[in-house]
Amino acid sequence: VQLQASGGGLVQAGGSLTLSCAASGRTFSSYAVGWFRQAPGKERELVARINWSGGNTDYSDSVKGRFTISRDNAKNTVTLQMSSLKPEDTAVYYCAAGASTIATVRSVSHWGQGTLVTVSS
Repeated sequence: VQLQASGGGLVQAGGSLTLSCAASGRTFSSYAVGWFRQAPGKERELVARINWSGGNTDYSDSVKGRFTISRDNAKNTVTLQMSSLKPEDTAVYYCAAGASTIATVRSVSHWGQGTLVTVSS
């Protein structure tokens, strides 16, 4: 599975942005997917995850209620809708896939390249 993340950019605080992760490979629908982010000088953290079917999602406390993760297995895509963005959401965002529930970076078997999200105050 190869992952391609896109959709990052510059947005003002309070604004919205949608990230997309396009996957190649017939087995993508069997993978759990997560969105991680890494701010300068900080560790990579998991902010949202979704299981293989899309029936189960989970969010970090820092983004709960503001971000929504979804997937379309027919199109091999996973989307992260971000709203009410804050300057502290500024980071490089990575989509990632794994054979089981994404919990930490150790759960990940496939990484996409990062896409930069910058939220100005």
